[in-house]
Amino acid sequence: MNSKVPKYDEAYVWVWLPGATEPVVAGRMSADNGLVQFNYGKSYLEREDAIPLYLPELPLQSGELPLPDGLTMPGSLRDAAPDAWGRRVILNRKFGVRGHELDGIELSELTFLLESGSDRIGALDFQLSSREYVPRSPTNATLEELMESAERVEKGIPLSPDLDQALHHGSSIGGARPKALIEDGVIKHVAKFSSSSDVYNVVKAEFVAMRLASLCGLNVAPVSLANASGKDVLLVERFDRVKVEHGWQRRMTVSALTMLELDEMMARYASYADLADIIRHRFTKPQATLWELFARIVFNILSGNTDDHARNHAAFWDGEMLSLTPAYDICPQGRAGQEATQAMLITGEHRASRVATCIEAAHHFHLSQKEAVQIVEAQLQCIAAHWAAVSDEAGLAETERNFFWGRQFLNPYAFTALEGKSARITQLADELRKSQ
Repeated sequence: MNSKVPKYDEAYVWVWLPGATEPVVAGRMSADNGLVQFNYGKSYLEREDAIPLYLPELPLQSGELPLPDGLTMPGSLRDAAPDAWGRRVILNRKFGVRGHELDGIELSELTFLLESGSDRIGALDFQLSSREYVPRSPTNATLEELMESAERVEKGIPLSPDLDQALHHGSSIGGARPKALIEDGVIKHVAKFSSSSDVYNVVKAEFVAMRLASLCGLNVAPVSLANASGKDVLLVERFDRVKVEHGWQRRMTVSALTMLELDEMMARYASYADLADIIRHRFTKPQATLWELFARIVFNILSGNTDDHARNHAAFWDGEMLSLTPAYDICPQGRAGQEATQAMLITGEHRASRVATCIEAAHHFHLSQKEAVQIVEAQLQCIAAHWAAVSDEAGLAETERNFFWGRQFLNPYAFTALEGKSARITQLADELRKSQ
């Protein structure tokens, strides 16, 4: 391995407890033979305000905690690690070479945790010290500079020191697409950029889907569009940060993948039905949350978002209970034909991107068939009613509207296999599709 790559076998986990603006050390992660395990520090266990970082995975007890079956590290800690884009940034920083030259280079999870930015999603960070917290702080940069640096990373071109630090700030957040973190007074945003591999305007597509989801009554992270260097940038308001008089509070979050006790290698087994079962037993306001999750599945199908994997769902954790975060990463995916599947199973072994699959699964969400049909019909009417206005807001050209409408949004495949009282949905979708 390249001599510039540090080898870490331990890291200390720091946490922002509820209501706090400064972190405290919670415990230590140690790596051995491909496994990463965690144990709480004595000082943390003695705190009156200490809470488990996540249950049932990391209960408040001394000693090295056993890993859930099949996992190589605690999922709630892995949630704070960078995904594809952040890892590319880190590899660019460490090697400064083109992407294809990185083949065969592997970094450990602790390396990615310790080399990524400190302002990561949720309320955790990772340090080499158990006594002193030193944030890996951002350098102020404009959207234009961030976009330029993102393009250089995509091409594998080394960054200047200032741009390196600016983009490094966003290396801790998940996802595969170019992005960065920016602060605007009392609000923090995730800035999402276009990619050189895009064959359609992905940034505007996600804006349209997120805005329509909000208008259809879903709890969605607020979004806005900006422009830098003549290119579109999507700004997604962060929901895991709260600005207070003396700084920023951080809200603890866990992904659905962690809630389901799965990792990336087992992600294909992630199921909405299983997530609904967890909601019934471990969430605040379970009935309202079940309605919300069902409505999100329906909207994903109606908008062509098939990238609804279990890291694209998350919940706040307060030490005792879970509560669903606002929806994020609702983005219509490229589609050559009609038939499609969702990333997560919907019911049983079924994941077909069809309304019929949702209606079949309604009982998992304590919904009757009639209630499920009403949710679908209401969303159809809402999407059609607001399509023109939101398209105008996004600045979609006529060719772009034609590209999305009837392909990603309201694709005919979504309305196949509907029978009985549900069959009227197909007719309504046909009518609305032709109305635009």
